[in-house]
Amino acid sequence: MGRRILYGIYHWGLGHATRSVGLIRALLARGDSVTIVVAPGPGMCLLQSELGDACEFFPFRDTPAPFSRYPAIFYLRMTAAMPWVLAGYRREHHLAEKLVAERHFDCVVSDSRLGLWSAAVPSYCIFHSIHQRVPFFSGFTERFVERGQRDLLRGFSKILVPDVADNGGLSGWLGHDPVFDWGEGRLVYIGPLSSVPRMDVVQDIDVFFSVSGIEPQRGLLERLVLAALPYLSGRIVVTLGRPQDVEARRDIGSVTVYGYLDRKRQAEMLNRAKLVMTRSGYTTLMELAGLGRKALFVATPGQSEQEYLAYFHHERGHVWAVEQKHLDIPRDLERARATAGIPRMDVSASIGNFLSVIG
Repeated sequence: MGRRILYGIYHWGLGHATRSVGLIRALLARGDSVTIVVAPGPGMCLLQSELGDACEFFPFRDTPAPFSRYPAIFYLRMTAAMPWVLAGYRREHHLAEKLVAERHFDCVVSDSRLGLWSAAVPSYCIFHSIHQRVPFFSGFTERFVERGQRDLLRGFSKILVPDVADNGGLSGWLGHDPVFDWGEGRLVYIGPLSSVPRMDVVQDIDVFFSVSGIEPQRGLLERLVLAALPYLSGRIVVTLGRPQDVEARRDIGSVTVYGYLDRKRQAEMLNRAKLVMTRSGYTTLMELAGLGRKALFVATPGQSEQEYLAYFHHERGHVWAVEQKHLDIPRDLERARATAGIPRMDVSASIGNFLSVIG
């Protein structure tokens, strides 16, 4: 008989939901039952479209997303929201303890919901940012933040890092070389997670644009991409990252624009594409590493993690990266074509590593 799993998913963007789909399917396949705690919104829409009624969904809001079109305003809003953020972690923890006591869950898995753990059962956090890049501040502040994160995660039995342990991996400094002691054996590198399998298909798409991110930045990037389409040649496919518009499609010459692509169609486009323009979110990076693709990275303004990952791989010649405010799509696509591409990594063992760790 399978186990009862309480599975929490962070709601910023679609990346956390996307990378959890493969893990949840693996849990279901081995006979476990899964209850998903996720905030209402695009992430829940994606999970429901992918998993249907195979899982129970428990809507519960997590930390606020005070985004702005101006990064400086975002950082100010995020700083001001910290009391709310910490209160949110406490609410998550109380919820986890309540659900475990009432529904007798056997373990808790949390993809970056830092408060969703229980003292009564083993709890595991999927988390790739041991460090955080803190804009405008010093290394001392970044060390202070790392220590704070370590303390926030003290209730989890293990921290599952979706990366390799050596050579900086995909996440670079973010996921490696902690300054503080996180506890013997608590940091476990399970390997990159990707729900995009390699397919035996012809690479017949010159550029695949994958628009995503929290509003208003998603919408701003959408407008930039759509405005550039008349100036591009070749076979172009665009997905606008709007799960509520799953049926929307229009053809403009050799360009096909989708409102949203499910995981199967997204995987197909990534396999067929010679070049991908996308955000530099970590989930996207893992998917591209599984395929070894060339990419143009446009970090979401104000998301320092994406900005770091874009810089890290740009400096190594893997991708071309540009700030959204300086984006010139025809010019930057040509520069991206001249890069080496993201080195291909083996992602086949990661789900098995995850199942082995949580038992």
